[in-house]
Amino acid sequence: MNNLWNDAEAANFKGDLGLRVYTSRLLGRDKSLVLHGGGNTSVKIRERSLTGEEEDILYVKGSGWDLEFIEEAGLSPVRLGHLLKLSRLEALSDPQMVNELLTHMTRASAPAPSVETILHAILPFKYVDHTHADAVLAITNTGNGEQRIREIYGDKVVIIPYVMPGFDLARLCAARFPAEARSRTIGMVLMNHGVFSFGATARESYDRMIGLVQMAENYLARHKAWDLPVPRGAGTRKPPRIMAARLRAEISRAAGFPLVMTGRSDERSVAFCNREDLKDISRQGPATPDHVIRTKRIPMIGGDVDAYAREYRDYFNQHAPLAKETKSMLDPAPRVVLDRDLGMCALGRTAKDAAIVADLYSHTMDVIERAAALGGYRALPARDIFDVEYWDLEQAKLKQGGKPPVFSGEVTLVTGAASGIGRACVDSLLARGAAVIGLDIDPGITSLHERNDFLGLRCDITSENEIADALEAGVKAFGGLDMLILNAGIFPGGATIATLKTDEWRGVMKVNVDANLVLLRECHALLKLAPRAGRVVIIGSKNVAAPGPGAAAYSASKAALNQLARVAALEWGADGIRVNVLHPNAVFDTGIWTEEVLASRAAHYGIPVEEYKKKNVLNVEVTSRDVAELAAEMCGPLFAKTTGAQLPVDGGNERVI
Repeated sequence: MNNLWNDAEAANFKGDLGLRVYTSRLLGRDKSLVLHGGGNTSVKIRERSLTGEEEDILYVKGSGWDLEFIEEAGLSPVRLGHLLKLSRLEALSDPQMVNELLTHMTRASAPAPSVETILHAILPFKYVDHTHADAVLAITNTGNGEQRIREIYGDKVVIIPYVMPGFDLARLCAARFPAEARSRTIGMVLMNHGVFSFGATARESYDRMIGLVQMAENYLARHKAWDLPVPRGAGTRKPPRIMAARLRAEISRAAGFPLVMTGRSDERSVAFCNREDLKDISRQGPATPDHVIRTKRIPMIGGDVDAYAREYRDYFNQHAPLAKETKSMLDPAPRVVLDRDLGMCALGRTAKDAAIVADLYSHTMDVIERAAALGGYRALPARDIFDVEYWDLEQAKLKQGGKPPVFSGEVTLVTGAASGIGRACVDSLLARGAAVIGLDIDPGITSLHERNDFLGLRCDITSENEIADALEAGVKAFGGLDMLILNAGIFPGGATIATLKTDEWRGVMKVNVDANLVLLRECHALLKLAPRAGRVVIIGSKNVAAPGPGAAAYSASKAALNQLARVAALEWGADGIRVNVLHPNAVFDTGIWTEEVLASRAAHYGIPVEEYKKKNVLNVEVTSRDVAELAAEMCGPLFAKTTGAQLPVDGGNERVI
């Protein structure tokens, strides 16, 4: 456990609130302490109101903020006096508590305060830090976890038995902490939940957190439960893409909507998934109930989705209240799958959600194996886990989530994605919620977007091996394929048939026809598994209907591709896959149209460049975005009953009309 405090860095953060931001970020940098919005921090500051009255304000991490990137705006200011009065109530429902927190903030624009705000308030220290440290969780999630915690810390911490976060936990801490704290007490351990530290300064509270977690790590090391060796022969694996796509399709069916699935087949994940005791150690529950909402109660072992769904429904019926309103929120689909061949697979409504689940469960695997090395992993009882999963506050969030984007949970592959129409297609699809795999021969494709829902791969589509590798990587990242946009192509220099060389002709055919045949063939099995049926959009050309002199190779290749698309529409209709073609013309914001070429063509017609750009029936300029938006719409519900169509995107061309 590394202490990341740096005096030079700290000097850039001014005042109590600034230093609270700084040490919060230090905690957030260490993923063994907090992950994806987990944990929370606070500071108590005395401030003067607009009316001149002094009052104590608790600044606590607000909902939706990640400690690693928190700003002062992410800390919610709540009146401390009112929080202390609330802590003395006999009972307070969660909705009432949330209302009290929101209505007693001093800044209306602040985020909703953490549900653990009252707990922070009752601790009599200026700075309070709370993490879900992996090392502490590994120790508390054992049969004799409390005994071990006492052995490690003595009176350095107060131990609190597990109670679900919220008012009841705060009230328990308010009763037990003053009675059990001693002069040496610097922290508090919540069993099966996490660890608190506190201090008079930001650095003191942070240093104490690092020290407490280091003590837990040292304990694990002494008991040979810290280093987790990889069994011999585990290695990394390259799981077959069809197996992964089929699993994702089945789980999406169980959920009732498409899910993105990201796979991790590294040595650690494969080793965990091949443990002989996998079912016993992995299906008790998560390392901390804070992870339940995203990972669900238990992972699925192997690929029997129907059996998992039955088990999950039985679990729900056993523990849930009979209210139909609660049952309506039941989603039996797993969010984690542990498979000996595929490794650990994580699912979510978006690629970001799936990545969060994967990160959470990667740390959960470490916690489970370290606890097992101590003598046996033991999670909370199912009743406690159920209460968190169907917590009324979480159910309210689900209801308020709104309608997801049209392509949420779906995956698209776009060729020629680094520039022009292909890049515009990437942007249009991302804006509609799709996860996108972008292929291009330009290495710049790998850094086109830095986000969870985009995978840029350098790929020469004339190489069948590179296409196969790209599809494997895409399915590993997102779980399958729902939409295919075939855009990549080349437009050679003008040559009459009399001067056209055979190598030039074959070169154009290799990219514009042969490569697209391979892509269609290799993607067909994946598109068949698309939860909402597969969709293909092919970027053709005006030259299919109206070829021009000097463009024999290009015109013939696009005509051949158009015929290929028509045949695919006929053959794939039985699979529910629809195939449509767009025919753009004169799209000038692409790589082949330099300023010099534009000026030359405009001069040929004796008109200005801007007029040349609009040389069509409607007198409009056609952009890459115009083509991309229509391509995205053709993959959407408006075209659900259309296949084999050919649509021009050219502003109206007299020769085509």
